[in-house]
Amino acid sequence: MLKAVIFDLDGVITDSAAYHYAAWKVLADRMNIPFDKSYNEKLKGVSRMESLNLILDNAKGRDAYPESMKEELATEKNEIYKEMIKAITKKDLLPGIEELLKDCKKRNIKVALASASKNAPEIIKRLEIGHYFDYMADASSIKRSKPYPDIFLNCAENLNEDPAECCGIEDSEAGIDAINAAGMVSIGVGSTEKMKKADLILKGTEELSLDPIIKMLTA
Repeated sequence: MLKAVIFDLDGVITDSAAYHYAAWKVLADRMNIPFDKSYNEKLKGVSRMESLNLILDNAKGRDAYPESMKEELATEKNEIYKEMIKAITKKDLLPGIEELLKDCKKRNIKVALASASKNAPEIIKRLEIGHYFDYMADASSIKRSKPYPDIFLNCAENLNEDPAECCGIEDSEAGIDAINAAGMVSIGVGSTEKMKKADLILKGTEELSLDPIIKMLTA
């Protein structure tokens, strides 16, 4: 049986990834580091510090910068990002998401958030959907980021559910790897090429519904 649905945030619930890219772009441009939307694909699903390291690898390399400086840079990016996300409203929910959340509640299926973003609770608040969630993982307490399964296992544990009776929804390759490693059903939103390891691939969030997921678990 399906007992819980665990959502990623960026690219699944809302497109806050665009704000992340814009904030990193401001920082990279200031440091004269090459950074564009193509390179930004490497940052999807990973933590803030690992994202910074990947950007620094495109310059002198992450080891060329002291940890104290990297902490300052990560903080600077986050402050830029926090200003940008003040523009987020309920209108920024991706198609089909609130309908899916409502259906989960109707069927007594638990809902959790597995986002690497430490700003996820603030974004959920601005989207006005916090009441749907039974649990939101604290990204700062998760030791290993995606593609490791830690954040999804953390959600299952706090929901008191068996990972085998949970599904995760992601739009990044690292996220799908994390869901699969957690022993959950993986739902990939995006191109077949990028989501090829997912158990179920959907082109967009408007295609999300519980029945195909339940069918997969009971087959």
